[in-house]
Amino acid sequence: MSLRFLTAGETHGPQLTTIIEGLPSNMKIDFDALNFQLHRRQKGYGRGRRMQIEKDTAQILGGVRHGYTTGAPVALVVENKDWTHWRNIMNVEPIEGNDEAKRRVHRPRPGHADLNGGLKYNLKDLRNVLERSSARETTVRVAVGAIARQFLEQFGVKVAGQVIRIGEIEAPPHSLPIDELIERTEASSVRVVDAETEKKMEAYIDQIKQEGDSIGGVVECIIEGLPVGLGSHVQYDRKLDGRIAQGVMSINAFKGVEVGIGFEAGELRGSQVHDEIMYSEERGYYRATNRLGGFEGGMTNGMPIVVRGVMKPIPTLYKPLQSVDIDTKEPFTAQVERSDACAVPAASVVMEHVVTWEVAKAFLEKFGGDSMEEIHANYQNYLKQLESY
Repeated sequence: MSLRFLTAGETHGPQLTTIIEGLPSNMKIDFDALNFQLHRRQKGYGRGRRMQIEKDTAQILGGVRHGYTTGAPVALVVENKDWTHWRNIMNVEPIEGNDEAKRRVHRPRPGHADLNGGLKYNLKDLRNVLERSSARETTVRVAVGAIARQFLEQFGVKVAGQVIRIGEIEAPPHSLPIDELIERTEASSVRVVDAETEKKMEAYIDQIKQEGDSIGGVVECIIEGLPVGLGSHVQYDRKLDGRIAQGVMSINAFKGVEVGIGFEAGELRGSQVHDEIMYSEERGYYRATNRLGGFEGGMTNGMPIVVRGVMKPIPTLYKPLQSVDIDTKEPFTAQVERSDACAVPAASVVMEHVVTWEVAKAFLEKFGGDSMEEIHANYQNYLKQLESY
């Protein structure tokens, strides 16, 4: 069975809910590690007051017993602490009161789902759109990715993420080992590896916030320790890099994705792009470089996966752009909702887990079984096959 999940819930509702189907039995769940990943998502310079209210903790309500998965669907919820202030406004039962009491939204914000969602679903209160389209939903996407991360870690896979750019400020390139990369970015308020860039980015975010504006950036995910052959060349929808690209583009506010050197490949000659194949007794087949980001033909090639995503500036501004009132059709400045000046460091964490989820899906498709023991056996047999090739 393919690994999959569904989410439900609104940004100011009582909770966010997800059901994960397809996890094998006998997988140990580290609850502290799960909640640590949720905490990472809430950190980052430029976050708004909402992150001071919410202290995200995942509760598993089904599919896990005595710390191990049972093979049944896993039910997971994250409570919204801010719900107490929205209990009446977001009540599922009918309530009395005027538009102001219901906090009705009738002025769509440029760059958001507000107007498109209202038109598509014929909703006259755009709050019914923005509550679901909010990036708050990425909380449970991190949660399911954190479980996928724990699954992959049992096979020696390591996942890291970093911020490459915030607005005009770009982090210098480096070649740090993945463990050192993880250590340094965890200590950084903007998830970069050097202190000088961190200071520049913090000052830049302060300037943007003071001007009532927002700023986006570029983030990168690196996954090491994967074998050759996840994904497939035989059908378009089985190419793992394509599935990862779709996953990244589904993250709120992401407008671009690249694998390896990505768009730079359009400026170079073939001899400057493709990775030469090498062989040694110790490593087997490997590539001399990793410009293609760990993929050839839609399949992993044994090199680290390197994926970058571009996040646009958050469209909720404290100096709102012009919009049109859906009631009067008159121009207005767009309605302001509480938001962040910069969520790029948090987006780095979200993208880590979205990519990890897609990789875990492909891993289970390749080595699938109903229990962890069966998957381990399948994986070891495949490694022996690779050694003899």
